[in-house]
Amino acid sequence: MSNQPKFARRVFLIAGIYGIAVLLPQYFVELGGGSESVPTERPELHYGFVGVALVWQFAFLLIASDVRRYRPFMLIGVLEKLSFGLAAAVLYCAGRVPIAALVAGSIDLVLGALFVMAYRASKSEATNES
Repeated sequence: MSNQPKFARRVFLIAGIYGIAVLLPQYFVELGGGSESVPTERPELHYGFVGVALVWQFAFLLIASDVRRYRPFMLIGVLEKLSFGLAAAVLYCAGRVPIAALVAGSIDLVLGALFVMAYRASKSEATNES
């Protein structure tokens, strides 16, 4: 693993760990009963989103484990980050979500940009090592 492209490995490792740390507590939001509680009308949408997003964090960890092997999945990871980041930005501009959603979406957009950079860097690092 020491000859894996380092930048890409770090980006996906950090993204996966960060995502798990942020998403896992979302399973317990409804239990807290605070201002961030899950809407009772459609909780399956919340838990479904959290579950799918959490699975992607493990995909990022998998990519980090073998950057060369899973490099094509990096671009799909970009789509995962754009799907929430762009939605949060559009919904915020429409006045439908609070600033916290925009901040969370912005983090995903930054990670998406880092994924693109990691994709490009992993190709050039692999070429340099050959």
